[in-house]
Amino acid sequence: MNNRLALIIEDDKNVARLFADALQAVGFETEIVDNGNAALARLAEIAPVLVILDLNLPGIHGLEILSWIRAQERLVTTRVVVTTGLSLTPAELEDKADLVLIKPLTYEQLQRFTSRLAQNILGE
Repeated sequence: MNNRLALIIEDDKNVARLFADALQAVGFETEIVDNGNAALARLAEIAPVLVILDLNLPGIHGLEILSWIRAQERLVTTRVVVTTGLSLTPAELEDKADLVLIKPLTYEQLQRFTSRLAQNILGE
């Protein structure tokens, strides 16, 4: 597992870039994929410490990707943060996502969030 790699799975290029910039600013290495099929292919090759996962993706839906991640023994310690503009009940994500962020987020919220992630995951 790459102890600094955050995989951002987001089809909105502007949102993906904001997440990448904020995560890089606190010490993460980032990689972006923009659809569900590419996400699963990449996750079969790498073991990121963190996944930022949009639910509404082209190709394979984010919930399917989340279930796939949780079924992989080698990804058991990967933290998954789901981002969505959809209203979901907590039961739909219970025991699957480590955290759910409801869009839209302000840049200040994103900065505070990524700083806390760095403290919790990277110990910085």
